[in-house]
Amino acid sequence: MTQSVNSPEAPWPVGKVNDQVKGWIEKLGFLWVEGQLTQINIKPTWKLSYLTLRDVEQQKSVQLTCPTDLVRNLPTPLKDGDRVVVYGKPAFYAGRGTFSLWTTDIRHVGIGELLARIEALRKQLTAEGLTDPARKKPLPFLPKKVGLITGRGSAAERDVLAVSQDRWPAVQFRVINTAVQGTGTVAQVIDALQLLDADPDVDVIIIARGGGSVEDLLPFSEEALQRAVAAAHTPVVSAIGHEPDNPVLDNVADVRAATPTDAAKRVVPDVAIEYDRIAEARGRMAAALRGWVERERRGVAQLRSRPVLADPMRPITVQREEVSRLQQLMRRNIQVLLDRETSRVSALRSQVSALGPAATLARGYSVVQVLPRDGSEAEVVTSYQQAPPGAQIRVRVGDGSLSAAVLGSGPSD
Repeated sequence: MTQSVNSPEAPWPVGKVNDQVKGWIEKLGFLWVEGQLTQINIKPTWKLSYLTLRDVEQQKSVQLTCPTDLVRNLPTPLKDGDRVVVYGKPAFYAGRGTFSLWTTDIRHVGIGELLARIEALRKQLTAEGLTDPARKKPLPFLPKKVGLITGRGSAAERDVLAVSQDRWPAVQFRVINTAVQGTGTVAQVIDALQLLDADPDVDVIIIARGGGSVEDLLPFSEEALQRAVAAAHTPVVSAIGHEPDNPVLDNVADVRAATPTDAAKRVVPDVAIEYDRIAEARGRMAAALRGWVERERRGVAQLRSRPVLADPMRPITVQREEVSRLQQLMRRNIQVLLDRETSRVSALRSQVSALGPAATLARGYSVVQVLPRDGSEAEVVTSYQQAPPGAQIRVRVGDGSLSAAVLGSGPSD
């Protein structure tokens, strides 16, 4: 297809623009496309029928154009919200400048196939760690404000609010109503989730709806919603359906509640139970304090009953008595020692007196000393040779001494 020069001086007419676009689009050929049906416009008298196929996770859609006979001959009639796979060729109608898929085949996505896709997504998210209990955030004990995402006027909203008010009348809620099934659910819930997650007053978020079929609960198993919940900083509680229902959101959310009522009970504490717990805790604390005081009182009494505290001066008295006893013992021992040593000295003195020179002299003996002529000290004469004739001698007797001169000396006969 040749293209002419396009400029302000040579603009294309609308028809040419549409023809160019038609040529580009129709090069795509036939495609298989999956989505959710809405705005089904079929009349038996029409040759063609018109449907809208919406993306299940985004606010995007495409117009379907198909033969009315194709729709009438389907084994299961089409209805809004059906998940289908269509086979069509992108088409651009140059006359009206509109785009649609010229559809030649429409197939319902079976329940088994939907369940298989849900389980495959569940395994994928588990492998990525999005369902790991370690990453789940704990619920606050008493939230300042609870965010609630649910359908407008739904039983789930009434249950959560009523149960919460009964349990804690002062609890506050920020409720955002969204679609909870069909097209647009995923996008609306994600927008509400992000809005509540950005609110600093919201401490926990509940996503709630009542039970339903697999198709009704399918938006809560879509991948985009799971990743939005995993990315949220605020704890998220999944309260989708009833006990047997198990959308993927139950695995990714921080807490899974069996029902919306169960979610309210998990998020909002019961004021009566908390008062009972406070009273019980105060009773336990009072009992513990009384027990501690009693134990300490017994300990003090036991300490006071000990001799050292009953008579604080007793240790000093005992030690003083012991010192006195030891003093007396030392005095006695010293006296005995002195008496013994005195007796010994007296005995030695008697021995010395008996054996000493004075006693010998008193018995008639005498001591002879020679007096040297040079005036040196006198020497006791023990040999006749010490006192030759003419030597001066001194004779000591018991009561005095005598001076004499040696007339002669010689050895003994």
